[in-house]
Amino acid sequence: MSQSTKTRRRFHLGPLEFLAIGAVVLVVLQPRLVVLFDQPALQTASTVFVAIIVQALPFLVLGVLMSAAIAAFVPRAFWQRALPSNPILAVPVAGAAGIVLPGCECASVPVAGSLMARGVTPAAALAFLLSAPAINPIVLVSTFVAFPGEPEMVVARLIASFGTAVIVGWLWLRFGRPGWLRIPQRMHVEGSTPWHTFRLTASHDFLHAGGFLVIGGLAAAAMNVAMPTEWMEALASNPLLAILAMAVLAVLLSICSEADAFVAASFTSFSLTARLTFLVVGPMIDLKLMSMQAGIFGRAFAVRFAPATFVTAILVSSIVGWWLLS
Repeated sequence: MSQSTKTRRRFHLGPLEFLAIGAVVLVVLQPRLVVLFDQPALQTASTVFVAIIVQALPFLVLGVLMSAAIAAFVPRAFWQRALPSNPILAVPVAGAAGIVLPGCECASVPVAGSLMARGVTPAAALAFLLSAPAINPIVLVSTFVAFPGEPEMVVARLIASFGTAVIVGWLWLRFGRPGWLRIPQRMHVEGSTPWHTFRLTASHDFLHAGGFLVIGGLAAAAMNVAMPTEWMEALASNPLLAILAMAVLAVLLSICSEADAFVAASFTSFSLTARLTFLVVGPMIDLKLMSMQAGIFGRAFAVRFAPATFVTAILVSSIVGWWLLS
């Protein structure tokens, strides 16, 4: 290895380095920031942001730890023993497994790829990919906490997310082509021991998902303050536009599923059905997931799977919202 290569690696900036730099910048600029935040609009935005982060962070940490534990300690042969041999039945069973085998959406993509590499029917692996981040216990509890007095939102999220995962799995089973899907050979991050794998997975997922939580919290705070009230009211007053707007917002914000309920709850001017759409779409298809899916399964897969999932999630969540939340 050349000296120049060693030098480049030695000065590589990772997430922890960027965090340290950010902390130094905040300390240096503290006097100016104090003056800046004297403005009422920024005080409101900072209050919304801090509230979202404080409420969501415990669920994010717990979700990351459970996801890492499953990646490290669940035997590789478990899925082949647990899933039915009939692909049609394997899809809903794999989707239902998301309830007892939680995982964040960032982890579910490589896990689904590893399941395919181990011989699991792709349609079943894709159903698990969609359901695990959306219906696991951590997500459902966080939704219950984020929407106090509205337990029907938890039930609606469970039904709509599971229904979307199963429908998309069956659609892929019926219309998917082998040439559209590149089954990966490389698995998720693995260490030398199960505990090493647990530590690597937990640290990777927390830094990755935590960054998107901060971005989502900032965007939600900015929208609550900066977007003109009449714009928000115009979108919220039109049921169709409200649903489409929240679906697109879920794709753009790319928030971790353990924390997205608190962001959705902050958009109080929107209907419960529109916010349900946000909660169903986000864990299944957003900007970071499309990038990961294209990288792991190939571009031909992503350009077909992402639109199909997006449309199905909107339709199913709209129907379930009309049924349970109207």
